[in-house]
Amino acid sequence: MKDGTATPHIDALIVFRKNNKVAFLLRHNTRWMDGFYGLPGGKVEHGEAYSAAAVREAKEETGITMTPENLKHVLTMHRHSDDGDWVDVIFEAHDWVGEPINNEPNKHAELKWFLLTNLPQNIIPVTRYYLELVSQGKSYGEYGW
Repeated sequence: MKDGTATPHIDALIVFRKNNKVAFLLRHNTRWMDGFYGLPGGKVEHGEAYSAAAVREAKEETGITMTPENLKHVLTMHRHSDDGDWVDVIFEAHDWVGEPINNEPNKHAELKWFLLTNLPQNIIPVTRYYLELVSQGKSYGEYGW
């Protein structure tokens, strides 16, 4: 029997900036938002700190190496969707080792850098919203309620 306490899914996502551009991965074979660009990142595992999850996901998806100290928290998003409630924790990387690449070609068609002022139409809608809030200096948002 449920006690009414929320148990959302949790994602840790990373904004990589270089030359006024942000890195995006084009999703494919994931069963969610395939054909759309999103930020590198993914689900936080049980017993894992959000920043540690971001570091792990960055390594898995982009091949780069960094530590939690290389991250700055920029946004927490409480999101409601058809597949449940989510807490998305977005970090910006300020230092890393290596050049971000598409390190998971079975899940992503490409890694591409875009100017935030010239994003393609096929950006995941909530990702576009994350970036709007971050550009406004906001550190918390809600989506889909």
